[in-house]
Amino acid sequence: MHSELVASRSADQRDSRESRNGSPQLDAVSLAIIEQLQEDGRRPYAAIGKAVGLSEAAVRQRVQKLLDQGVMQIVAVTDPLTVGFRRQAMVGINVEGDVEAVADALSDMSEVEYVVMTAGSFDVLAEIVCEDDDHLLDVISKRIRALPGVRSTESFVYLKLKKQTYMWGTR
Repeated sequence: MHSELVASRSADQRDSRESRNGSPQLDAVSLAIIEQLQEDGRRPYAAIGKAVGLSEAAVRQRVQKLLDQGVMQIVAVTDPLTVGFRRQAMVGINVEGDVEAVADALSDMSEVEYVVMTAGSFDVLAEIVCEDDDHLLDVISKRIRALPGVRSTESFVYLKLKKQTYMWGTR
């Protein structure tokens, strides 16, 4: 038990180092824990521990640290259609001026699920989830286009979602 605790502490110290870009540097065990949870976010810590060679308590500590560092989230992913959201769209936004300010304002909107600043045809892409077409129109016309710096938008309304996965693993 003592040697496992010492090994866990030294592994946690390795985990807490940051890479050159400021993100946490993850060891092979943390990456394996992430992959286990991507397969099944409800997998018991004891089962994960068996798979990665740690105790349940050590896995619990690692998972909490990964959550605290913002490396991952454990959430229930729903199908928007089944919970009352009938319209989804990706909105491409061209910005004049401070792109980050627009991205921050979009991030504060409850209907906006995803915001990314891009290089290319659009400065920002935002995924919108709404109850219906009227709600989507309201969000785009009255809220997004009203943001300071928004020059233009182009909407891509989802007709049918064919694939949505969070199983890209780790590298």
